[in-house]
Amino acid sequence: MSQRQATLAEVAAHAGVSLATASRVLNGSTRRVSEALRERVLAGARELGYLPNASAQALARNSSALLGLVVHDIADPYFSSIAAGVTRIAEDAGLVVVLGTTGRSTDREVELVSTLRAHRARAIVLAGSRSTDRAATERLREEIAAFTQQGGRVACVSQARLPTDTVVPANRSGARALASALARLGHRRFAVLGGPPDLVTARDRVAGFRAGLAEAGVDLPATAVLPGAFTRDGGYQAALGLRAAAPAATCVFAVNDVMALGAMAALRGLGLRVPDDIAVAGFDDIPTLRDLVPSLSTVRLPLEEMGERAARLVLDENAAEPRTVRVASEVVLRESTGRQAARTAG
Repeated sequence: MSQRQATLAEVAAHAGVSLATASRVLNGSTRRVSEALRERVLAGARELGYLPNASAQALARNSSALLGLVVHDIADPYFSSIAAGVTRIAEDAGLVVVLGTTGRSTDREVELVSTLRAHRARAIVLAGSRSTDRAATERLREEIAAFTQQGGRVACVSQARLPTDTVVPANRSGARALASALARLGHRRFAVLGGPPDLVTARDRVAGFRAGLAEAGVDLPATAVLPGAFTRDGGYQAALGLRAAAPAATCVFAVNDVMALGAMAALRGLGLRVPDDIAVAGFDDIPTLRDLVPSLSTVRLPLEEMGERAARLVLDENAAEPRTVRVASEVVLRESTGRQAARTAG
């Protein structure tokens, strides 16, 4: 049988103080208690094995030791890598990271921020692309404003579209640099697995890739951009439509690596060899690419560093105005687009 937990009232009685005094000591109230009374309460709590109520402490301090991390999909190595960076900095600061996943639902994202506000989290890091849905963005903006008015801080790893500190990855310029590099390899006929049209990240990467091709004198027809979910299965399904949409393509660009992995599986199923029959490139340079054969050409983002930067921003209480930190990318050409190896900053 589990042992019953001592109550705050029992601690107060054991220490010979009022319930209010015991609460001020154990729940971290800003109201001061004499050192003698404080020691009596703490000694009583130790003797009775009392565990403080975290919710009561948060209420008393109007803050807690929680840092909320909200991501779209923790199974995606992009987000798990960012989460590793955030967690490392938060734990070094003595905070506990609480993870929430949105499933790419804007309503769920707002709900999670609201829940973290109710628990008086000290800070929140939002990692994930902004939606093109302006109404959804406005709802999130209002919830963030309510959280910051309560004393919390918010940072994002995405586009700088919210009143928060933001770490902005080089999505557009990285895709543009990749397109230029692929064109230099001799490719002239491309297809793009463009992800969800309502995600700003997907749109930015497609736009950057199209701009890079245009600079190389290569046209990308609208019919050669195939939408799909931002997942491995999304890439797989989109790649199945390549023969109909872009039968002459010699190179496929997937707007993230997990889509590229799905696309390569689909192409194998269609009897096509990568890169002999068709080249494939992705974006992000997720850690799981290390074991992929053939190795995937991609655009490298420092994912864990991005998480670390966001966490440092959100824990820096000295900044009054939102800051934007831009993170450079790097093109890495590997076997999936030929055996040439090169790196280009973007």
